[in-house]
Order: sequence, then structure tokens, then C-alpha cells
Amino acid sequence: MFRTMMKAKIHRARVTEANLNYVGSVTIDQDIIDKVGILPHEKVQIVNNNNGARLETYVIPGERGSGVVCLNGAAARLVQTGDTVIIVSYALLSDEELISFKPKVALMNEDNKIEQVIEQEPPLTEM
Repeated sequence: MFRTMMKAKIHRARVTEANLNYVGSVTIDQDIIDKVGILPHEKVQIVNNNNGARLETYVIPGERGSGVVCLNGAAARLVQTGDTVIIVSYALLSDEELISFKPKVALMNEDNKIEQVIEQEPPLTEM
């Protein structure tokens, strides 16, 4: 049996741009996706904390160190520049893999810089 588990999470990133005219996807600073182990073209779920919208798309690597989080194409209709989003990647894992598996959660600041990378969210924590 395989279970769908959170593999990586970018917590409380700020949307820097919404580009309706791009083909599609989300552009994320390459440094950020490297830190949490998300690959280019990997499927992600995006949750908008400002309006509750949820969507799925794939990742395009953005310029290193830029802090870019740009929702492209149709996804641009579900966000505004400045919105706070959570970006989640999932993986299918066997029970054997779960024994040693550790997800990566990047806690972001308002400038889209990683403040801390943790292996799971502390219970009952407000961030």
C-alpha cells in the first residue's frame, strides 16, 4: 500500500506577481525550491490564505535569490500580488519508506526569505 504524504511545504510565501498571460504554472525562486526538495515541473497544491482558493499546478524555477512567487495563467485569477500562500508538494510512500521519511517545511518571512526549515509543523502553533 502507498500513502499520499506531504513531502514539502513552503509556508506563508507572499505572491510577488500574478501573470494571466503566461502559459501556466507557478514560478518560484530556485533557492526556495532547492531547500525543500521541490523539482521543476513537479505538481504542487497552492492554498491562498487571503481568499481560501485552492489550486493545483506545476513549478517553474525562478531567478535565484529573487524571492519570486508568481502565479501564471488561469491561476493568476485566484490570487492578488501580496496575498499569502501555502505551497505543498506530496509524495506516494510505502509503509517501509514512512519509517525514515521526513518532510521539509520552509517557514517564510514577508520578503520570501526562508527563516527556518523544519521537518514537521509543531502542534497547535500559530505562525
